[in-house]
Amino acid sequence: MVGRIKGFQLPVVTSSTIVRCRSCRTYINPFVSFLDQRRWKCNLCHRVNDVPEEFMYNPVSRSYGEPHKRPEVQNATIEFIAPSEYMLRPPQPAVYLFILDVSHNAVETGYLSVFCQSLLDNIDALPGDSRTKVGFVTFDSTIHFYNLQEGLSQPQMLIVSDIEDIFLPTPDSLLVNLNECKELVQDLLKSLPTLFEKTMETQSALGSALQAAYKLLLPTGGRMSVFQTQLPNLGVGTLQSREDPNQRANAKDVQHLSPATDFYKKLALDCSGQQVAVDLFLLSSQYCDLASLGCISRYSAGSVYYYPSYHHQHNPAQVECFQKDLKRYLTRKIGFEAVMRIRCTKGLSIHTFHGNFFVRSTDLLSLPNVNPDAGFAVQMSIEENLDDMQVVSFQAALLYTSSKGERRIRVHTLCLPVVNSLSDIFAGADVQAITGLLSCMAVDRSATASMGDARDAMTNAAIDSLTSFRQSVLTIQQPGLLAPACLRLFPLFILALLKQKAFRTGTSTRLDDRLFAMCQLKYQPLVYSMLMIHPALYRVDDLTDEGALNINERTIPQPRVLQLSVEKLSREAAFLMDAGTDSEAIVQPLLERIWPEVEGVDFEVTPETYEGLEKTIYKDLCKKMGSELKVMRHLRLEDPELDAYIVLVFRSTLTSIPQTQSLLNKAKMPLGLLLHPFNDLSTVTSLHKALKPFKM
Repeated sequence: MVGRIKGFQLPVVTSSTIVRCRSCRTYINPFVSFLDQRRWKCNLCHRVNDVPEEFMYNPVSRSYGEPHKRPEVQNATIEFIAPSEYMLRPPQPAVYLFILDVSHNAVETGYLSVFCQSLLDNIDALPGDSRTKVGFVTFDSTIHFYNLQEGLSQPQMLIVSDIEDIFLPTPDSLLVNLNECKELVQDLLKSLPTLFEKTMETQSALGSALQAAYKLLLPTGGRMSVFQTQLPNLGVGTLQSREDPNQRANAKDVQHLSPATDFYKKLALDCSGQQVAVDLFLLSSQYCDLASLGCISRYSAGSVYYYPSYHHQHNPAQVECFQKDLKRYLTRKIGFEAVMRIRCTKGLSIHTFHGNFFVRSTDLLSLPNVNPDAGFAVQMSIEENLDDMQVVSFQAALLYTSSKGERRIRVHTLCLPVVNSLSDIFAGADVQAITGLLSCMAVDRSATASMGDARDAMTNAAIDSLTSFRQSVLTIQQPGLLAPACLRLFPLFILALLKQKAFRTGTSTRLDDRLFAMCQLKYQPLVYSMLMIHPALYRVDDLTDEGALNINERTIPQPRVLQLSVEKLSREAAFLMDAGTDSEAIVQPLLERIWPEVEGVDFEVTPETYEGLEKTIYKDLCKKMGSELKVMRHLRLEDPELDAYIVLVFRSTLTSIPQTQSLLNKAKMPLGLLLHPFNDLSTVTSLHKALKPFKM
């Protein structure tokens, strides 16, 4: 039986027999060769295998005797409904456990109301079936469980204060069937925001809360969603601040990119072994040591979401982003208790994996959860001579449980030619794949060696490749920078990486901001990573139906991607730049132009003044202009009227009763948070002296 997933041309095969190589266990695919109707040759290990009798029948054409026309042999990507032999236990249900910080700092941010309302709005859209389970744990200096057992008139809070020896007060009623107990769950979500609104508890026992959640999910596995707003400062997993604000613009090197403790990594590995993934939502205006906390997601195949300076009143842009991310997170497809194995042709071997996972063996990744927003990269090594081969093949097989309780296998197979000419290698290079892989390698190098080494390695990669092209491929030497057509953007991409928040030096960058950018480069799909590195520019005022898509009976125009060059911009046109969610790249260059207008004004400045200032200005711009698109256009065209308005906003934001110059002398965090590099922020004596020309 063959079906197709709605919206995609992905064949789904239901068969009692899944044909695989008897030697290397490769799934039959379009790149095998049939010696005759009864025998096929594996494209990875070259073993000759028999064709099973059942495989002789083609369910698509309903004909017999044409195994080469089966969907498995016609599609490089295919999905199987797995038979019972692929199950060590009955498929687990969809289980969702939410771990919520309810300390005073968390309540002040206002995130709890947004979370509860989002979950209430999307509770019916959670992926799952009649077996779906949910549970809630909140924490401050103690751990709070919630009894949601069917038959209760209202949820019961159970408090465990012994965080050193955590236990489950009622193990059987803390994770409940969503369909059977939906009203109690909804009642809890409606009451949670007010339950802790007057709390003055400032401590955070995150480590103990995670241990409790692990015990709760131990029998079933599932997804743990953790919401944290500060450094854990009580019990196991306690962390200390390691960031020196005066070193944020250090032009030499960056410290503390590695975890301060192995507690979170060890717990993540325990979670992975029990099919539990941990997703971390970090909502804080202060340093939270993402280098340490991020390990809980990295090694359990989870995800990290980061919202710096989050506040429900002072930062509405972050609130909107959190709401959109949360809706996507709660409703997107999800797979449970997954493993992924990568196979390759004999003579090749796997060198390194990149992404969020635990490597169970040399070619097997443990993935307690999988989702459409996760990406993986693999480095391969050539171990043997490939002169006798015309092609090499790679196959990724993902075995997972769907949210509906089906055990499935998704198989991707890739075949590439083997060439003996360096010019052919350059001609077939994928510059985006190379850039994405180099960024993953640079993240690892930054943590294991130093940021300087990582930056040098990326630069040398570009130099070495172009030098090799000049020396070994070009027959006539010419002056200038010469590159093959497919690598012409390679130096530009490397330069963009060097200026990217993850790797830049000499520019004031908060440590958690840098580490989150590194996390994104490591686990995002390539298409998202490339937008971070090199945004996409579109002209949107001359859209036509040429090349348009028809989706749900609607015509969706497809604008052309333009080069990121001022030559492509015009005062008479409107443009859209897709650079992800970071408005910093737009606002910072603007401040260079408007600073002379406010340079002579004395400001009432505190460190808090600068938190979210550029986002405040950007929000006011969008409000005045009516849309982000119009703001983008006027900023890129350096509209003098817009500059004048920015001066007005800037003055109103920072200007107060005239202050003495001594107050400026005390300011230790001037506009280095907004503007580009300064050499030594610690020696700043006034804003006027601190501001130096931009290094763009």
